[in-house]
Amino acid sequence: MAWFVLVVSGAMEAVWATALDKSDGLSRLGPSVVFALGCALSMGGLAYAMKTLPVGTAYAVWVGIGAVLTIVYAMMTGAESVSIVKICLLLGIIGCVIGLKLVH
Repeated sequence: MAWFVLVVSGAMEAVWATALDKSDGLSRLGPSVVFALGCALSMGGLAYAMKTLPVGTAYAVWVGIGAVLTIVYAMMTGAESVSIVKICLLLGIIGCVIGLKLVH
């Protein structure tokens, strides 16, 4: 259960990071509310997962999932350029996250 919650929390990290960007410095209400809710859910899920998972593993997986999803979303919306190098590096992060799960 902790791993499932951790993966969802990592996805919520991508939600709050994207909402923070869209909030224009927390000056737009809608994205600011999404940011606050996403942040609370993300941090709460990370805290729950860390009850049973080692802090280093949990944090690395959480950050990795959030970073990859944030960049992929930005690439899909055109906010960030797409290149084969970026895709390979993102696949490397995904491989590391999977590796951390496998060795746990």
